[in-house]
Amino acid sequence: MPQYQRLGEIPRKHHIWFHLNHGRPTYKNEGIAYEHVITTEGFNEAYSIMYHIRPPTRVRDIKLIKCEELKKVTDAPLRHHHLKSAHVPRQGDLYTGRIPMLFNQDMIAYRHKPAKTYGEFEYYRNGGADEIIFVFQGGGTLESPFGKLRYRAEDYIVIPRGITYRLVPDDVTKEDYLILESTGPVRIPSRYLNHQGQIRMGSPYSERDFHGPGELLTIDKDGDVEVLVKDGPRWTRVVHAHHPFDVVGWDGFVYPFTFNAQDFEPITGTVHQPPPIHQTFEIRGYVVCTFAPRLLDYHPEAVKIPWVHDNVEADEVLFYVRGNFGSRKGIEAGSITLHPRGIPHGPHPGTIMASKDAVRTEELAVMFDTEHTLELTEQAVALDDENYPKSWLD
Repeated sequence: MPQYQRLGEIPRKHHIWFHLNHGRPTYKNEGIAYEHVITTEGFNEAYSIMYHIRPPTRVRDIKLIKCEELKKVTDAPLRHHHLKSAHVPRQGDLYTGRIPMLFNQDMIAYRHKPAKTYGEFEYYRNGGADEIIFVFQGGGTLESPFGKLRYRAEDYIVIPRGITYRLVPDDVTKEDYLILESTGPVRIPSRYLNHQGQIRMGSPYSERDFHGPGELLTIDKDGDVEVLVKDGPRWTRVVHAHHPFDVVGWDGFVYPFTFNAQDFEPITGTVHQPPPIHQTFEIRGYVVCTFAPRLLDYHPEAVKIPWVHDNVEADEVLFYVRGNFGSRKGIEAGSITLHPRGIPHGPHPGTIMASKDAVRTEELAVMFDTEHTLELTEQAVALDDENYPKSWLD
């Protein structure tokens, strides 16, 4: 989690009487705010405490919409893949139109270009996973009980599980996302933190680069509000008896936040540095890295692009955002490459010599490496370039 934050009114200590002094009618005239704790990993790690006008447990109706397990493509050979996801169609709304591409027991990767803002539901909650929404294109506001959070192109929006939210795009026809759904919490890598929990100097970012909600959004309103809740393969319609954004204040370390890829400060060297220097987040079962624009290696004899390598214990995925991808040919913005464990990959023919005199790269890409094997969905295979495994031939 990025850092402690506080918005609105809160009592001076945890779990003491907190009376609302707004002159408004209160729930059953009890006159108190209702404490709501969101924790991670039980009660042992980061948490936040919100204060509601009404008990957040007031649910009027619950209905299962569907239960849909992801299906992997069977009998697929072990090979490299190039998924031309720039060409995914616009479909569905902000929550139901997400197209699953890759998955394992720890995560699901989606591509998404919504065709409309909302369908049946304006509000959404992932009850079983943290979400990282990388904004490939677009911008807008994320609304939640924690307040309003602006987002823009090339932001990572991190939304901890269990938080009801509404995306409000500036123009839904321009929205384009890579979405990573994580069964484990999204955290800052432990090696970037000192013993006091502060981000170390020399890390590729600091607390100033992380942005939480800047304006509280308190909606004091009775009446039914429907929320679409996802929990793994289950999709549930939950009807709350009042608006879930009735929070008058909160504090803690768990809340939606943004980090923009342009704020990643690359670590460079005289010769090629290994991918862990690009790490941005750590999650159970995988890591997320940001390949940001940077100076290339400056030893007079340096080879400017990566070596051929095997992913001995990881599947490697790159989502190409913009720029000239120096070690690849035939890749475009919006492409996804999957280089699985067990077979080597590296620079395409001709790219080593072509990069000899380069001093800088303007490429931007998001990488995630997974501990467990990634499976492809049928939607992903439909976008796959069958000739990609042969693209290293002269």
